[in-house]
Amino acid sequence: MTRIHLGISTCPNDTFAFHGLMTHSVDWRGLTFDIELIDIQQLNDRLFLGDFDVAKTSFHAALLLADKTVVLPSGSALGFGVGPLLLSACAGERPENNNQVTLCPQVTLCPGQHTTAALLFQLFHAHTTLVRHVVFSDIMPDLKHGKADFGVCIHEGRFTWQNEGLGLVEDLGTRWEQETSCPLPLGGIIARRTLDPETIANVQAVIHDSLQLSLSDRNLPLPTMRKYAQEFEDDVLMKHVDLYVNDWTTNLGDVGKNALRQLSTRAQSIGLVPAGSAELEIFNYL
Repeated sequence: MTRIHLGISTCPNDTFAFHGLMTHSVDWRGLTFDIELIDIQQLNDRLFLGDFDVAKTSFHAALLLADKTVVLPSGSALGFGVGPLLLSACAGERPENNNQVTLCPQVTLCPGQHTTAALLFQLFHAHTTLVRHVVFSDIMPDLKHGKADFGVCIHEGRFTWQNEGLGLVEDLGTRWEQETSCPLPLGGIIARRTLDPETIANVQAVIHDSLQLSLSDRNLPLPTMRKYAQEFEDDVLMKHVDLYVNDWTTNLGDVGKNALRQLSTRAQSIGLVPAGSAELEIFNYL
């Protein structure tokens, strides 16, 4: 049996999609999966260190790994209305241009250096504040306690931030959509090019089957989702699935390919990805 070291995030859309795989409720097609569930930035960091054969990653990180990996057609988070939110500790505050050079610079918390959320903040609010990277679940508590001025909020916090007394500066996903007319590519599943094509095809098939199982009965993955979620209310978990799991999660297709090309072009334009870097390749094995 071929062993696959698989890394996925603990966010509800991943545990929803991978429930069937994680519980061996779908055929593993002769593969053996060693599965780790960790924070998305930890996944990004571990991928740069050479860990994992297959893993969920931010598309920002995937751009930097494009020469070593391929993107699987299934398992991505990409869509309209899915973007991270730029929140403020005090309602009405906005990042100020060149504020980082003042004696008391404003600080923005982001959920990891290579997250797509951090990329979007740099695209739309470059040179406005100092940026500090923390675990995504610390962002809203730190804002509430005055440890920073702004924070880029992802995952379940997108649905609960109004309960925390914070202000909304901007929906960064809406800004992306207005400027590109593309759905926002947040993260996807990548496989190392060192795997043979047949193995990658089998991994893709297992992920696709796992996703289809959860879509056939949305109550099936709830126990797995609850186990790893930051927010334990089922309606919040399912709102997360409604937002991040869609037709492009099943297959990125041409729309997904174009969105990834837009992300690459814009990341290169501000120097977050070296000019002339390899483009993301969506795996196709017939």
